[in-house]
Amino acid sequence: MNWFWFAILALICWSGSDLFSKIGCRDSDDKTSHLKMVTAVGVVMGLHAAYVIFVGGVEISWDVIITYLPVSALYILSMTIGYMGLRYIELSISSPICNSSGALVAVMAITMSLITRDTAGISVPQIIATALVCIGVISLGFVEAREDEEARLVRQSVSNYKYSKSVLAILLPVIYCILDAAGTFADSLVLEKLNEDSANVAYELTFLACGIVCLVILLIKRSKFTVKREAPKYIGALFETVGQFAYIYALADEEHVAMSAPIISAYCLASVLWSRLFLKEKLSWKHYVSIAVAAVGIVVLGVLDEL
Repeated sequence: MNWFWFAILALICWSGSDLFSKIGCRDSDDKTSHLKMVTAVGVVMGLHAAYVIFVGGVEISWDVIITYLPVSALYILSMTIGYMGLRYIELSISSPICNSSGALVAVMAITMSLITRDTAGISVPQIIATALVCIGVISLGFVEAREDEEARLVRQSVSNYKYSKSVLAILLPVIYCILDAAGTFADSLVLEKLNEDSANVAYELTFLACGIVCLVILLIKRSKFTVKREAPKYIGALFETVGQFAYIYALADEEHVAMSAPIISAYCLASVLWSRLFLKEKLSWKHYVSIAVAAVGIVVLGVLDEL
């Protein structure tokens, strides 16, 4: 399998993870669905970590786990908040907002460069792409907040799930974006000291530990588990893990990263498509224009990041 198919696999798997995570977490009557989702991801990632340690021969130690712990914590917390947010808003809206973390990292990098007056690495296309993502996400928030409630109910009539206008609905994906961006920024610093494979295993083992903690909380709360509601969570967790695997191998081909990166970066577009086809989510034209602007910026950033 070459870089192209790994990139396509990453796009399909990560958008599939979005879809099944949404299905597993969207029921408003289950207030612990995000904890169950963390448990599912922890179990699958724990199994993968065991495989790469005992079969793949990847070395891991407590020092590596502790060194990478701040990064792991930011990523896991962001994902937990993201899963919680899926109860309050359409996947079509939350996915582009969550995937704007790359633009936020770019804003951090540009700000640091301006403060230190080291602007040699800043390009005009990078600034434009970052601005597009920010404009798209901000406008998406305004469209969502200002939409007439009657118009909202009409466009949601096809779906079995209705979402009321609320600050929390937009705030949770935004918090995810901020935490994920902070994790990515910290990742770039910590990986200067650690082997990437060992760091990834440390992340997966930390997620497993968090999954066990969540399971204990769920058992104490006597939360109900049903195959119908839990199956999508584990399918989503499997897609998430396979997508990470494909992502690593797609970018391992250094000669084609400029082509694989934008393909993978476009997975939020696939998430919007799946939400329209399988979840019957229907947005207004203003929503779609905002999403398109943000998506263009995300793809361009993906290209520039690997050039």
